[in-house]
Amino acid sequence: MGYRVGIDIGGTFTDFALLKGTEVRLHKNLSTPEDRSLGVMTGLQKLADLEGLALADFLGACDTIVHGTTVADNTLIEMNGAVTGLITTEGFRDEVEYRRGYKEDIWDVRLEPPIQIAPRRRRLTVPERMLHDGTVHKPLDEAAVRETCARLRKQGVESVAISLLFSFVNPAHERRIAAILAKELPGVQVCASHEVLPRAPEYDRTSTTIVNAYVAPRVYSYLEKLVNRVRDAGYARQLMVMQASGGVMTVDYIEGAPIRVLASGPAGGVIGSAHVGSAKGYRDILCVDMGGTSYDISVVRDGSAPAEAGWNMHHRYLIGVPMVKVETLGAGGGSICHVSGGALQVGPASAGSEPGPICYGRGGSEPTITDALVMLGILSTDAGFAGGSFSLSRTGVDEAFAALGRELGYGAEQAAFDCWRMVNARMSQGVRRITAGKGMDPAEMVMLAYGGNGPVFAAIQAEDLGIARVLVPKASPTFSALGTLVANPSIDEERSYIVPALAADNDRLRAMWRELSDRAQRHFEAAQFAAERITARYQMNMRYPGQNFALTFDIHAGDRLGDLAFVDEDLPARAIALFNQRHQEEYGHIREHELPEITGVRLASSVETPSPAVGRGTSVAAHAPQPALMRRANLGQGFEETPIHRGAELGPGHEILGPAIIEETFTTIVVYAGWKCLVDDAGDYELVKTSESG
Repeated sequence: MGYRVGIDIGGTFTDFALLKGTEVRLHKNLSTPEDRSLGVMTGLQKLADLEGLALADFLGACDTIVHGTTVADNTLIEMNGAVTGLITTEGFRDEVEYRRGYKEDIWDVRLEPPIQIAPRRRRLTVPERMLHDGTVHKPLDEAAVRETCARLRKQGVESVAISLLFSFVNPAHERRIAAILAKELPGVQVCASHEVLPRAPEYDRTSTTIVNAYVAPRVYSYLEKLVNRVRDAGYARQLMVMQASGGVMTVDYIEGAPIRVLASGPAGGVIGSAHVGSAKGYRDILCVDMGGTSYDISVVRDGSAPAEAGWNMHHRYLIGVPMVKVETLGAGGGSICHVSGGALQVGPASAGSEPGPICYGRGGSEPTITDALVMLGILSTDAGFAGGSFSLSRTGVDEAFAALGRELGYGAEQAAFDCWRMVNARMSQGVRRITAGKGMDPAEMVMLAYGGNGPVFAAIQAEDLGIARVLVPKASPTFSALGTLVANPSIDEERSYIVPALAADNDRLRAMWRELSDRAQRHFEAAQFAAERITARYQMNMRYPGQNFALTFDIHAGDRLGDLAFVDEDLPARAIALFNQRHQEEYGHIREHELPEITGVRLASSVETPSPAVGRGTSVAAHAPQPALMRRANLGQGFEETPIHRGAELGPGHEILGPAIIEETFTTIVVYAGWKCLVDDAGDYELVKTSESG
C-alpha cells in the first residue's frame, strides 16, 4: 500500500496529512504567498525526510495527492483577479448589478455594494435571443461580436464571461461567441455560462460565471505550477483537487469550472468532522476551525454536510455551484489588534505568514492574537513552534501591547487579555448568528474544534454557547488536510428544466440524466476509476409556484451509474410525494392544494476510497498524569501557575482537570477551569464540562 497525502493551504500555514496504512503523520510549514506551490513542495520534501526517502522516491510511492486550496478565495478577498469582461444578451447589460436587491446588512444604509468585478464599461451586449424552449428568436449578430471583441481588447481584458439568455437550454450562441473570442482575443480566458452553471435563474448564472472568469487565470496559473512541480519531482499520477461540494476530482475536471475550488480548503475540514464525529457516535456537530487568518464555522446534521446550490454568498458575490456551507470570520491567530475610534478592534486584517505576528521574529510589528497568547502565557517561547520549524520570541511583543494599552488607558497584559476576550466574543457571536439562522440550538450539539488555534479557544467558547462536550482530534492542527483524504472523488452537476411536475416529459428527464451520467463516467474513467466503482444519486430540484428557491432531494440512489429504469410513468407522483416530505422537513409545512414544479435535475456521483481509521472511545480507566512543568498563564481568571502537559507524553485514559494547558506538536489545547480533558483510545481529546463548573 502506497502513501496518500492531503494538503490544505491557508493564509498563514500550509498543512499536510500523510496516510500510510492506518498511520497518520502531520506537518505544517509557513505558506509562501508569492508562489504557494513553493510552500507545498517544501512540505512534501519534509514528509519525504520523515519517511527517510528522497523526494522522487517518496512521490513515486504516493497513490494519491489531494489538494485543498484557497487561491480562489484569496483572489476575491484581495481583489487581484483578472481584468474581466462580460458579453450578454442585448438589453441585459445591467442585470448583474441589481443583485436581486439583496443587501447583507439591511440596517446599514451606508453599506456600499461590492466592488464590480466586471464594471459597466466592460459589460457589453450583442443582438441575439433564445426563447425559453431553446428556439432561436433572434439570430446571433457575429459582426457585433467581433466589434465587442475589439472594444474588450482595447480595455486589456484578461478573461471574458459569456452569459446569454436561456443558453442553458440551447448553448449554440454561447459556443459560437466562445469560438470567435478564441480567434479574436488569443490568450484571453473564456468562460461560458452553459459550462459553468447550466441552469436558471439568470442572475445566479451570470454572477457565478463572472466570478469564475475573475478567478480562473489565478487558479489555473497556480494549479499549472503545482502540477508541473510535483510531476517534475517524481509524482506520476493525477493531482486531485478538493471541491467546494465536499468531494475531490482531477485538475482536468476542475479546469471546466475553477469556481468549484472556491472554499475547498474549509470544505475538507467539514467532511473530516462528519467522518470523525459519526465514528465516535455524534451526529450533530458544530465545526469550528481557527487558523492563522480566519475562523470558519459550519454545521454537520445527522452525520452529513450536504452541498447546497443556489443562495451561496461568498465574499459578497453569489456563487451558484454546490458548496458545503461554511461561514468565515476574519478572526485568526494572525488577526491584528488595534484601536479605532477609541475602541479596541481585532481583525479582520491579518499579518498572515509574511511578515506574520511579532513573535514569529520575521519583521512583524503589529500585535496579533498569537502575540496576545504569548503575553498570556498560553503559547510558550521555550519550545519549538509548528513542529520545531521555528521558535516564538517575546521580543517586541511586550512593547507592542504596552503601546496598545496606553491608547486604552491600562497596561500591556490587560491589553492582551482584552484582545483574547474580544476575539472569543466575536467567534461565539458568529456561531450564535449562524445557528440561529438554521433554527438550531448550539447547546444541543457537540463542538469539534480544529485548526492551529481552534483548540485554544474551544472550551471557553463552548461554555459561552452552553455546549458541554468538545472533540479535539489528534490531527486537529491539519484537520482540513486530513479531511481531503476522507472525501471521495465525486461529480455533482445539474441541468435546468422548468415545468409543472405532472407535465414533465419523461424522455427529456431521461435524456438530461443520461447526459450527466455519460459526462461523469468520462471524467471518472479519465481519472482511472472503473465504471463498476461509481455510485450515483439521481436528484430533482422542485419548488411550489412562486417560490424563489428550489429544494433538492434524491429520487433514486443506486449502485450503478446510468441505471435510469426509475424514470417511469409513476415518476411524477413519486417526485411530488418526496418533495412534499422534504418541504415538511425543511420548513415545517406543505401546501397540500398546490402542484409543485420541477426546476431541474441533478446527479451526484462518487467513488468510494479508503478513509483514515477513527478511534471510537475510551476503554482504559481514567488516571491523572503528572504535568511536565508549571507556567504563569492567564486562562481567563488572572495569572496563576498553570500545569503544562506534553501531548506526546499523554495516552489513552489520561484525564486532566482544568485549568491546564496541553502542548501538541502543532497546536495548543487549553483546559479551562470547570472543564476536564479525557484522552481516548485513539489519542484524541475530549473536553467535558464538569458539574462543579456551574
